[in-house]
Amino acid sequence: MTNSTATSVTTQVFRVYIKTSAERVWEAITSPEWNDKYGYHAVSEYDLKPGGAYRALATADMVAGGAPEVLIDGEVVEVDPPHKLVQTYRMLFSPAHEAEGFNVVTYDIVDEGQGVVRLTVTHDLSTAPITAATVHGDTPLFEGGGGWSWILSDLKSFLESGTSIAD
Repeated sequence: MTNSTATSVTTQVFRVYIKTSAERVWEAITSPEWNDKYGYHAVSEYDLKPGGAYRALATADMVAGGAPEVLIDGEVVEVDPPHKLVQTYRMLFSPAHEAEGFNVVTYDIVDEGQGVVRLTVTHDLSTAPITAATVHGDTPLFEGGGGWSWILSDLKSFLESGTSIAD
């Protein structure tokens, strides 16, 4: 898919099935002790109450490469552990990303039975075409790309095997 196609998509939905519990998925998403072990290995901090702050922090390598210390910020909108998390989300990668303002990310975690969880991430990008292209994963993976597909693939690998794809 090209950038022009990705930027025309106003809502992106990503789904993955993980052999684990809903509680482990919730912890992996919301706990800084876990959320730096997969994806981009950046710590995410949540104040898990409506109106609470959300921040994703750059690693030392990212900052050395020119990234801001806070990569993404936002606010918690809805919390229903371990089933649902809704938050606002604003990328701070560049002035253009930041100017798009806040958009909304929803995590739905459903226990499908037999030790399998369905995780669906819905990202409303109706006012954020630059962010849409970034989270869609159009940039090559090892050039800082991958987007939600990369994060969720690595989350699955980490929870099922204990190892990140990037390790």
